[in-house]
Amino acid sequence: MKKLLLGLSLAAAFPAAAHAQGATASSPAEFARIADHLKPGQWVWASRVAPSGPLLIYVDLSRQIATVYRNGVRIAATTISSGKAGHSTPTGVFTILQKDANHHSSKYHNAPMLFQERLTWDGIALHAGGLPGYPESHGCVHLPFDFSRELFKITTLGATVVVMGNAIDHVRTSEASLLAPIDATGKPITNDDLDQQEYRWTPEKAPTGPLTIIVAKKDQRIVVLRNGVEIGRSAAIVNDDDPGSHVITLTTGKDGTPHWIYVGLPGHEGDEGRELDEATINRVRTPRGFYESVKAALRPGTTILVTNSSVGASEGKRITIMDAVAPTP
Repeated sequence: MKKLLLGLSLAAAFPAAAHAQGATASSPAEFARIADHLKPGQWVWASRVAPSGPLLIYVDLSRQIATVYRNGVRIAATTISSGKAGHSTPTGVFTILQKDANHHSSKYHNAPMLFQERLTWDGIALHAGGLPGYPESHGCVHLPFDFSRELFKITTLGATVVVMGNAIDHVRTSEASLLAPIDATGKPITNDDLDQQEYRWTPEKAPTGPLTIIVAKKDQRIVVLRNGVEIGRSAAIVNDDDPGSHVITLTTGKDGTPHWIYVGLPGHEGDEGRELDEATINRVRTPRGFYESVKAALRPGTTILVTNSSVGASEGKRITIMDAVAPTP
């Protein structure tokens, strides 16, 4: 993981040279608030936030930013360079048709297009390329070299790539939510809040698949995603002033019993392998009905992300929970 995140912290990296490929953030899951400040060639990566589930790559031409979501949760973001005037990058919903780590162009003088992931048969692809800070390609989406290499490792043929926006109308606004703003068809996803409900639970929307649970401290919400689809959302009481992100995964111990174990995110490498303690669990309160529903759905491999990023609730909006309980390991 350390190799993936090169350079200094984001705060220190901003004045650095534009060649800096990766940017280390002490809390990578919080990067939505700073993604607009990435300099050309910079990127952030936190793939262990959601280690499994459907992959979606969202290329925003207006912002010249690509964001990677897995199981509905943002795991990486990077600056890009898309097609220049006369060679605009097409928008739409694409799938990865072909992968070639050592591709060279048959059209542009054998130019290297390393870690190529083809989107169209007439030459549009994601690949490592120049990143001057503005659209300058012949239609492809240029990515930082190391980012393209790491993305190449986790994608499969058929993975969804959604390209939207207008590179001419370059705006600098951020999608603040951790959750994917679109589905695999390119249709916008509305992350509706609870509207005075304590919680909702709709497991039938995604009966099977990997589970990711987001504990959003700023929003005082818990969101449950299964196979990239939101199946539950609840008000919560989260008494935790730690500004960082933490990831916890459910494993089965040698004794056959379930154990919640921390994953070491960049900036929190000391978390690695530590078992979730009762004091930390007691910082969270959730409606009893929601807790019982989630508990019944847990399986080994379930991931919990504790974060300050938003999940689409109005900041500061609180709902009184009449029957709150603390989760138990």
